[in-house]
Amino acid sequence: MRKHFDQSFYYLTGLSPTAIDRLQPLFLLAMTTFSRASSLGANLAGVLLLAACNQQPASENANSAAADSTQTATTTMTAPAATSFGKTTDGTEVQLYTLTNAHGLQAKITNYGGTLTSLMVPDKNGQLGDIVLGFDSVSGYQSPAYVKSGPYFGALIGRYGNRIAGGKFTLDGKEYKLATNNGANHLHGGVKGFDKVVWQAKPGTSADGQNLTLTYTSKDGEEGYPGNLQVQVVYTLTNDDALRIDYTATTDKATPVNLTNHSYFNLNHGTAKDILGHQVTLNADRYTVVDAGLIPTGELRLVQNTPFDFTTPHTIGERIGQVEGGYDHNWVLKSSGSGMHQAAMVYEPTSGRTLTISTDQPGVQFYTGNFLDGTLTGKGGTRYVKNGGFCLETQHFPDSPNQPKFPTTILKPGETLRSSTVHQFGVKRD
Repeated sequence: MRKHFDQSFYYLTGLSPTAIDRLQPLFLLAMTTFSRASSLGANLAGVLLLAACNQQPASENANSAAADSTQTATTTMTAPAATSFGKTTDGTEVQLYTLTNAHGLQAKITNYGGTLTSLMVPDKNGQLGDIVLGFDSVSGYQSPAYVKSGPYFGALIGRYGNRIAGGKFTLDGKEYKLATNNGANHLHGGVKGFDKVVWQAKPGTSADGQNLTLTYTSKDGEEGYPGNLQVQVVYTLTNDDALRIDYTATTDKATPVNLTNHSYFNLNHGTAKDILGHQVTLNADRYTVVDAGLIPTGELRLVQNTPFDFTTPHTIGERIGQVEGGYDHNWVLKSSGSGMHQAAMVYEPTSGRTLTISTDQPGVQFYTGNFLDGTLTGKGGTRYVKNGGFCLETQHFPDSPNQPKFPTTILKPGETLRSSTVHQFGVKRD
């Protein structure tokens, strides 16, 4: 009887022998009732049998739900795919990771310099377009022309983003000398900053979307900086159409740290070569005045009645001619505390694309591609001409290690630097 019972229930229900053992008493009761009762009894037995078949231990239900949940998560989100991005000049193979969100937006990031090489977002007609400047392989970021011009397309910048006057600073009574790779000054971490190193990469997922975690250890004395600095940067392409960048750093000696991303944007993909028609709003009523070498004088000047006033929307080209050399300045962001606050909003009328940037940093460097001159040819054969892209680099102020009145950038042992910047994409329709 037992063997026949097991086989019959297996074919009818697909239940395991363990489950069948639990159901056997109820089944026998139903069969007995059926043989002795009227049609009403048969119906009751059938009900008992169905109820018995539907009963599973709570642990089995939980395991089944967990399995279903895991299967759904696996189906809907996988880690970003990796492809070869070529070899560096020293023969190191580097990868390109493609992050995609639920709406088809796509961000491509290489572990060479932690560089954002491509960012596909829709226009007002739903057409995807690449809105950042860059190259199709690592060779573009290492060509003699690129190294000479040094635009830092899409790269992670460190240890110190922006300029340090004279390539030196004093910390705890000791003077540190850095490379002077921008005239007499130090720029973006030196000769081999974070933009030129190969980061360790780990693609993954989170509740917000696909991500890429990049890690790098900057050794004590690297480019003249003190301390072994452990850095982690996480790029996340969220399912609400934002690119989030989260920075974390620790050190074993006090050191200045100012991390940022140096992407060049042109929201009018494939139509305009320059960004002069973009409308910009900056959440700042002061900016850091600079000298001829773009080093802050220490003055935080009101933007009111100057071409630096972007408290209401203005096109980039409207007043750029009034600023010698073009915009390449740090704006002092307004905020009510230490949390996230809006830094900038950009709108491009032809495409309808919008970009809103939020950060927890005190400043943003607005740069309008003044040093691009058409000598670099990027993706799709595009020549990058003057004002071909704009940057909004969330950051601490330039030369802070030499400016005691500026917010400090000194990270000490036992402390953890944490910072976030969110690039939110959208559209305006006519």
